[in-house]
Amino acid sequence: MNVMTPPDMTALDAAQEPRADTAYFGVRDIHAYYGQSYIVQGISFDVAESEILALLGRNGAGKTSTLRTIARTDQPALQSGEIWLNGQAVHSMASFEAAQAGIQLVPEDRRIIAGLTVEENLTLAQVTKPIGWPLERIYDHFPRLAERRKQEGVTLSGGEQQMLAVARALARDVKLLLLDEPYEGLAPTIVREIERILLSVKELGITTIIVEQNAIAALELATRAVILDMGQIVFDGSAREVLDNSDLRHEYLAI
Repeated sequence: MNVMTPPDMTALDAAQEPRADTAYFGVRDIHAYYGQSYIVQGISFDVAESEILALLGRNGAGKTSTLRTIARTDQPALQSGEIWLNGQAVHSMASFEAAQAGIQLVPEDRRIIAGLTVEENLTLAQVTKPIGWPLERIYDHFPRLAERRKQEGVTLSGGEQQMLAVARALARDVKLLLLDEPYEGLAPTIVREIERILLSVKELGITTIIVEQNAIAALELATRAVILDMGQIVFDGSAREVLDNSDLRHEYLAI
């Protein structure tokens, strides 16, 4: 187990490229701000190809901000540090370039486009290159969406909308899938179905970072966990270590 004291800013190592032997994706000493608010405070971690990483912490710890920084959204603004995906320097990219490189953020609100059917939401995702999975392959993995392909996307149930949001990322040729609260408001049976889909995505070689308040569910899905507290990493280790350590869970996850 590697439980960390939040690092002294002056003692952080210089940003560097991820280790070639393990890191398919990596962030190095990233610092990000919302205006004057210092949100992401020198975070570094690696994720192997096809690994599922649970990014956890209490409300306000900086989890969503870290996902948004990785996806290169306008807010929070990346002040310094490096972000690498399969040898590409993501930190120098705009958000649309990061998406073209294969980084797809599925936000908590899912952002299903009103007025469009399931199929139209998926087809619209394939307007920009490179194109990912063809529709029939998506429907093979998401049979519920196949049944509802002509239904307006915003009229789907919460679980079906989450499936559509993940399927839309696959339609865009995703290499790194960033999920923000994918289980929010879903019944346990639907959570298990989403988990099944994410495990099948893992088997296809797609790397996933999941932010989830249902920490136990996320830890049971993931192989590794990073815990944030006040914008800094306090734990980086196996998901099993967190599941087995009640003191760690209570202190940083309130469970």
